[in-house]
Amino acid sequence: MRSTGSIAVVMFGLLCSLLLLPVRAGAGDAASVSADAKTLIQAGQYDKAIEELRAGFSLFPYNENLRHDLAQAYLSLAQRNMNLSRFPEAAENYAQARELYPDESRFTLLRGVALYFAKNFDSARAELNQLGESAEALTYLGKICYDTGDLNGALDNWRRAEPLGGDPGIKKLIAKAERELPVESRMDKGYSSMFDITFDAELPPGLSSEVLDALETAYNSVGTDLGLFPSARIPVLLYTKQEYSSVTNGPDWSGGLYDGKIRLPLGGITKMTPQLRGVLFHEFTHVLIAEITGGNVPTWLNEGLAQIEEYREYGTAMAAHGAPLAKEKLLPLGALSGSFIGLDREGAGAAYRQSYSLTSFMVQRYGWYAMQNVLKNLKDRVKIEVAVSKALADWSLDMPGVLREWRESLGLPAEAQAQ
Repeated sequence: MRSTGSIAVVMFGLLCSLLLLPVRAGAGDAASVSADAKTLIQAGQYDKAIEELRAGFSLFPYNENLRHDLAQAYLSLAQRNMNLSRFPEAAENYAQARELYPDESRFTLLRGVALYFAKNFDSARAELNQLGESAEALTYLGKICYDTGDLNGALDNWRRAEPLGGDPGIKKLIAKAERELPVESRMDKGYSSMFDITFDAELPPGLSSEVLDALETAYNSVGTDLGLFPSARIPVLLYTKQEYSSVTNGPDWSGGLYDGKIRLPLGGITKMTPQLRGVLFHEFTHVLIAEITGGNVPTWLNEGLAQIEEYREYGTAMAAHGAPLAKEKLLPLGALSGSFIGLDREGAGAAYRQSYSLTSFMVQRYGWYAMQNVLKNLKDRVKIEVAVSKALADWSLDMPGVLREWRESLGLPAEAQAQ
């Protein structure tokens, strides 16, 4: 299961709108360069606009209009890259704008935030530490601490940020960390090549190492299916069932959660089991999908892919899992696109079964490469219908066509489409 939270980049539109710098009158030739560049930017041709502005600025290096317009072009491109979850590219754009206005601390803030979203935590911290007692900088320094397992550091930064204003959600961040700290302060830690694990000290010796071994296998196996091998370390937390419930407030049917960290309730498990191994593969799949799509993914696809990886590892006979669909009323696709967290156990079961059936059908019929392209298309912030149509262009199929073929495979009337 994944959390309903997703990366929010709305703030960049607001911040960038504040970065319009004073403009001074310039030469006529420079003005024509600026006018041409503005037309290109309006047409979405950012790279060409920047190329023209850079050439013009090299000819008129003291023209403040051109300096301003070039910086603004970098900001516009950065904002687009942020909206498309292209965070490393956005960080570079902010650095290029800062070269033109070295004293503009807001460029340092924006670059630091972009690096945070890129999970380049060391570089993000270096940028943000230059800004002193800035509410925005402290908020993101706290997020870096939180994401890297330093809850005390996160709380220190967020408590300093709160009286300064800024992020309206700072109280929720503080409350979340305060809820987690008493639990995690009693936990032990371990590490592997790609994972940082925090686990209840009362868990059986060796279980945490088995979990890490399973996750390292998932890193290679699921990474091959989805075409991504992340470079940032991935935090994993293993709780007792009671601690898991108090920390996550998840539904009673939840067997795991990914909210930027993999969180699992182990209960009375004393050793690695096929079921636990499947859950680990399931949650790691959410890690990759979040990174590939930037969080722009319908729940049915996210959970469907996670179940494919889970059940392949778990070894459950999924033919039986899909069989009830022939007798079960299919939920509309829209109902499967939002969060499942608010569903009761029965409703969640139906939602997961149908998500698995549809997604498994797509992978078996069209292949993993097509599914990778669906996910990559979603990163461009398009709707699932557009992402599927582009990925399945060679099949001349759109989402209604996929649904039709899926229903036919279940022995259901093709004309009664789930919408």
